[in-house]
Amino acid sequence: DEDKRAIVLNRLYADPGFSRPVAVTADFDKKTNFKNVSPKVSLDYQITPDIMVYGLATRGFKSGGYNIRANAVAVPRSAEPFDDETVDSYEVGSKMAFLDQRLFLNVSAFYNKYKDIQLSVFTGLDTNGDGIDDSFFGDFTNAGAGTIKGLEVEYQYLPSQHWLISGNLAWLDTRYDEYMDRGINVARQMKFTNAPEFSGALNVEYRTDLANGSNLSARVSYSYQSEVWPTTDLSPAIRQDGYGLVNAGVIWRLDDAWTFSLQGTNLTDKEYRTTGYNIPAVGTLIGFYGPPRQYSLSVRYDF
Repeated sequence: DEDKRAIVLNRLYADPGFSRPVAVTADFDKKTNFKNVSPKVSLDYQITPDIMVYGLATRGFKSGGYNIRANAVAVPRSAEPFDDETVDSYEVGSKMAFLDQRLFLNVSAFYNKYKDIQLSVFTGLDTNGDGIDDSFFGDFTNAGAGTIKGLEVEYQYLPSQHWLISGNLAWLDTRYDEYMDRGINVARQMKFTNAPEFSGALNVEYRTDLANGSNLSARVSYSYQSEVWPTTDLSPAIRQDGYGLVNAGVIWRLDDAWTFSLQGTNLTDKEYRTTGYNIPAVGTLIGFYGPPRQYSLSVRYDF
């Protein structure tokens, strides 16, 4: 049970110096109440001391609210509250240990059903009536419904006293069942954002104690994800193809107080987009990229 209130005054400026507003696009003071519940049912069973299976069903929600970027003059519904987003989630899986608990394996399958999906998008506007969008505003709306299902495997293996190998693998199948755009259901052509069909990671770590009582650990990791759409805009220029990242680091713990760390991220200097925007109404195409190759050296003292 949550009360939300929005006091919004949005003005449109055309002068480059922002000295004088051309029009007021939104001016409202509204409040509303959102109510929802999140039930959960789970059951697990210990088949053997090293093998456990489980199942769960739950409902989650993301509270609704108001769009503080609304353009209530051109699109009156943008001043109205958007609804709660809800998801019904089902999951079954198993947690297992083998080889005298030197190999741990977690396997799960899940199915999520979404309703009233909340989306932040750019909505084009035709301000002069010529049938061509020549402006836009930041819109926040409930697009419709969707389904996400998949499989996930997590593993951890200790082949010896010094070595640790861990990682994960995942497969996702995502689809919109309903996606309303200006009264038209365009679900077939839309994609969930940042939802790679395949992803995974492999981590290899070596640990050892040194003669002076300190200890040293070195770690190399590789992560991969297949193609994603960073935003709801399906412009090919914004789509991010599959890519992998390599990170590595060394940590030297001198004693209970001193720790020295050397870390490197994106060691292959891979260029990849994390998000982007394509706004044809104003001829804007923007991409935001992940960090390039970076190194860091840190010293920590605990007292």
